[in-house]
Amino acid sequence: MVVEPQNELPAAAWKEGSLRQIVHTTLGGKMLRVRVSNVHGTTPLIVDGASIARAVKLGTADVEPSTLRQLTFGGSTSVTVPPGAEYYSDSVTLEHAPGADLAITLYFKDAPARQTGHPGSRTTSFTLPGRQEMAASWPEAGKVTRWYAITDIEVQAPRNIGALVTIGDSITDGYGTTTDANNRWPDFLAARMAKEGVKMGIVNAGIGGGRMLLDGLGPNLASRFERDVLGRSGVTHALVFIGVNDMGGLHRAGKDTPEARQQMLEDLKQAHRQIVERAHVRGVCVIGATVTPYAGSDYYKPGPDNEADRVALNQWIRTSGVFDGVADFDAALRDPAAPDRLRKDVDNDGLHPSIAGYQQLANAFPLASLRQCKAAK
Repeated sequence: MVVEPQNELPAAAWKEGSLRQIVHTTLGGKMLRVRVSNVHGTTPLIVDGASIARAVKLGTADVEPSTLRQLTFGGSTSVTVPPGAEYYSDSVTLEHAPGADLAITLYFKDAPARQTGHPGSRTTSFTLPGRQEMAASWPEAGKVTRWYAITDIEVQAPRNIGALVTIGDSITDGYGTTTDANNRWPDFLAARMAKEGVKMGIVNAGIGGGRMLLDGLGPNLASRFERDVLGRSGVTHALVFIGVNDMGGLHRAGKDTPEARQQMLEDLKQAHRQIVERAHVRGVCVIGATVTPYAGSDYYKPGPDNEADRVALNQWIRTSGVFDGVADFDAALRDPAAPDRLRKDVDNDGLHPSIAGYQQLANAFPLASLRQCKAAK
């Protein structure tokens, strides 16, 4: 997304500076590459040096010296990424286990005019003056909890191993989780799949505040689905978990007339249909997730009408036949005595689940849906 002013990396950290960012992988392997992003930039992004290595310990900047690999782009150690574009590094050999934490280090001579990043990283990144991408130890590094100018790490895998992209809002992004603990619900799902012998890459494409129909803290999901889901290498499945900010936002803005609410529901259904159609053209299966309760949210303060809309959308997700599978996250977290609210044992703030709630979402994911798909091949 376009980084908001309060989340921007200071210009001094970019100018003749190095940025080390830690990424938690799901697939192990021996060969990988990194994708650098200037998708929201307005001028070319120049990366003057880059590397990747295994991180020593989460929350610290040091990497294992023997694993440091210089990243190149067409054989060059520097690359200029045009505005709106994303570029791959050349592939490098770096053996790592599933769940390994890898450190991507980028060196810049100057700050971009507009920053592309992900403020909700829930992971510590590090800054250091000078060209430091091949330095294993960063003893006096500065710290930020955001990511900048990177999109993903791609691991070479057999053709029969695909990737699941989870796309949604702050609940998928991991609001309320612990920094450097990798306890978002897709992280828990990755651990569950590994335990049950399901080999698959998982990509977390959640953006906090995200909506299906309107831009929020980032572009609307309908507009970014092509890039953030279908543009991922090896993608075979997508989980779409969105809608609470559309419904809650309409109410918070005081615009939820009966006519507006009805139109929004129709628009949400149409957007889901369009996403599934686009995915099926590419042979990608889509799992729809029901919207979890939020009546306890002090931010949205929804009323009975808003709850009726949530129930109606969820019923459509379950029964429309549009999706290749359904993850009934609503059923997994709602309070049986007050189904418009999260159960107390899984509630964080009335809107977001607690970490225990995120574990319940991972447990509720229908693994059987990974083997069932009507998408065109």
